[in-house]
Amino acid sequence: MKTIKVGLLGLGNIGTGSYKTLEMNKKQITANTGVDIEITKILERDVNRERDITVTPDMFTQNPDDIFLDPEIDIVIELIGGIEPASTFMLKALENGKHVVTANKAAVAANYDMLMEAAKKNKVMFRFEASVGGGIPILNSLTTALLANEFDEILGIINGTTNYILTQMTEFGLDYADVLKVAQEKGFAEADPTADVEGIDVANKLSILISLIFGSRVSPEEIPTEGITKITKDDIDFAVQFGYKIKLLATAKKVDKQLECHVQPAFVPSSHPLASVSNEFNAIFVRGNAVDELMFYGKGAGPLPTGSAVMGDVIEISKAIAKGSAFDHYAEDSIIENLNFVGEGQNKYYVSLTAKNVPGVMGKITTALGEYGIGIDSVMQLANDAQTGDDVSIVFILHEVTRERLDEALVSIIGNHFATAIKSIIRVM
Repeated sequence: MKTIKVGLLGLGNIGTGSYKTLEMNKKQITANTGVDIEITKILERDVNRERDITVTPDMFTQNPDDIFLDPEIDIVIELIGGIEPASTFMLKALENGKHVVTANKAAVAANYDMLMEAAKKNKVMFRFEASVGGGIPILNSLTTALLANEFDEILGIINGTTNYILTQMTEFGLDYADVLKVAQEKGFAEADPTADVEGIDVANKLSILISLIFGSRVSPEEIPTEGITKITKDDIDFAVQFGYKIKLLATAKKVDKQLECHVQPAFVPSSHPLASVSNEFNAIFVRGNAVDELMFYGKGAGPLPTGSAVMGDVIEISKAIAKGSAFDHYAEDSIIENLNFVGEGQNKYYVSLTAKNVPGVMGKITTALGEYGIGIDSVMQLANDAQTGDDVSIVFILHEVTRERLDEALVSIIGNHFATAIKSIIRVM
């Protein structure tokens, strides 16, 4: 039986989950694959932390070269997180002929080309299934079972923290700040939740998905990104009245030779499968020209779900090593379709604003929108505001328009004093 030795960089939550996945299922994995996978060396500073796994002290090292330069180690798992030194560590492992597995979406998104090129040059395998969707096998499905398809759209809920917050706000009428505090107490949100709630985490994952599906590189910084920190209870209530739920969506679609993508809160029709995805669960919806529509659903985070994906990559590589075929075939750059990235494209929008409670104000606003070629799908005015004599709240669902054009119209509406404030602008799916 072939023994595959593995070096692990980082034994935090995901590292522990990956180790535990192998530990508790080792007999089954060995029986199903015919290979014996052993984690033999672990790069970790905190060697005394309590962990629900069996690790002997001699397995720990604080010198990464003990892993990179060990000729017996076949695979390196990178789980230390962050862009650096993780990217440098992965590059060094690849250059030393080690296959690499990671869950690090920030490093993969930032250095996708460099890492893929290093794997190609050194004839080793580079896998990152766990970087998108936690335990959901989305990347492997797209690059194996669904490879016969040309995809024109992918969208999904790929951050459990924000989905938990929005679910709690929707179902229990809670404020954002209150739900965030609970999410942090339950471990669904980090002490510093910025990467999650501002959409940065989702932009990293979407960048990776775009690279795999469309063969185009769009860096996370290029993707129009907005988080959920400005979503209010009023926005959620209006969404429900119009027949929607608010979700933070990652969206990329091909329109002719153009690529549109964005990360934004969106009104999702209550009838759409994504509307029913709640709390920390993730779901990814894809449309291929042969398979049509598919949705992948499951836990998008957590030590064991993510560890399952990590070990899935390790097993795939181990089986390839055992067969003597541990390398990938790469497409020639010339045959990859070159799409023109155009940002977020045209969308329907929900706009919430306030205006003086005077006769004719609604007509002035709708006329101003019409002057910019913006049609109105639905409109609602709050009657209780009108009774107080204060500013009246008005919400619109607008027909498809570019965000630039919409912003121009709203600047004009405010400038002409037709409205007193723009409260919310949210994309409508």
